[in-house]
Amino acid sequence: MKKYVIVGCGYRGIMSYAVPMVKEYGDCAELCGVYDVNRKRAELVSEYVGKSIPVFDSFEKMLEEVAPDTVIVTTVDAFHDEYTIKSLYAGCEVISEKPLTTTFEKALAIKKAEEETGKRVTVTFNLRFHPVFRRVKEVINTGVLGDVLSVHYQWMLDTEHGADYFRRWHRERRNSGSLLIHKSTHHFDLANWYLDDEPEAVNAFGTRRFYGPVTEKRGERCHTCPYAKECKFYFDIEKHKDIRRIYFDCEDADGYWRDRCVFSPDIDIEDSVSVSVKYKKGAVMSYSLTTHSPFEGANLVINGTLGRLELSKFWSGNVGDYSDKASRPMMKIYDRTGEEITYKLPEGSAEGHGGSDTLLRNNLFRGYTDDPLGQMADLRAGMMSIGIGAAANISMAENRQVNLNEYYK
Repeated sequence: MKKYVIVGCGYRGIMSYAVPMVKEYGDCAELCGVYDVNRKRAELVSEYVGKSIPVFDSFEKMLEEVAPDTVIVTTVDAFHDEYTIKSLYAGCEVISEKPLTTTFEKALAIKKAEEETGKRVTVTFNLRFHPVFRRVKEVINTGVLGDVLSVHYQWMLDTEHGADYFRRWHRERRNSGSLLIHKSTHHFDLANWYLDDEPEAVNAFGTRRFYGPVTEKRGERCHTCPYAKECKFYFDIEKHKDIRRIYFDCEDADGYWRDRCVFSPDIDIEDSVSVSVKYKKGAVMSYSLTTHSPFEGANLVINGTLGRLELSKFWSGNVGDYSDKASRPMMKIYDRTGEEITYKLPEGSAEGHGGSDTLLRNNLFRGYTDDPLGQMADLRAGMMSIGIGAAANISMAENRQVNLNEYYK
């Protein structure tokens, strides 16, 4: 039986880790304590899991009194490094929610702590476990594409999902490192994993023209906004039971608003980005993230010496032949003669990122002896994933190509 503690008791910390650990993994994992800068939020954990979980007023005190085997870090991204490093030096293993952290400097500090303590950091890239994206890896591994030459990668967030990042703490670069770190870390990790390679150089461009101060009809937050009845981005926080409990009902403890205006002048992250990446083995990737699409999904093209793979997966909207909200994923492979093979891919379940959260947790809490696809991501994978986003941020700020070896060796 391993002892765990959680730092960061927001929605993901509670719903993706605390509740399943207590209710599904009680035979092998024990949640021995929680800490959050908002104590009221930390106290909700006991209500959600149905048993009393110790709440600590200090992270250091929790480490000292519990002496956990593993610390699960689910805080605001910019603080991942602080809690990860303290945990490692306290003799604990660390499970870090993606992204690993927000800058090259913080990633290197975590690397130094892992090397000096001999303890391990695992980064939770659940998309590696999604049935559709796992299938792409399996196909690549058969060699049917040959050596990969290029990747074309589109990720689109609709205005239900995409806008939500501009209401929350993610909208400030100092917290999230931008969506190139917080969100795209998933996508960059998939690309790195598919290519079995590390990024070498990055060029990027980004704009913010959809969200931010593009209209004078705005308030500080949706809950008190005078334009609530006419705004298509109005978010009624009181109608979302769990979000209301975890955030709205706990506002008086830390002043955090979960429903800030998406048109606020305080927003300083991009809502559209275009990134070019060169890999060490020679492959190149073009990547784009759109946060204001009328539909949500991904288009992925992988070109190899022997063939071409095309994948489309949409989660919302009416796109092409897709008519239902959870649309059918399709993958096609073309060989050099033009022969086409169409694959109907598995959908996955409706639970937790297509069922991938459950599969990831099984490996985290029950352990794994066989990982043929390399789905469990270590510190290096976490560093390379945020490496593309961090390099892209620098590229945009300094208008230049950024080589990762300027920061990583």
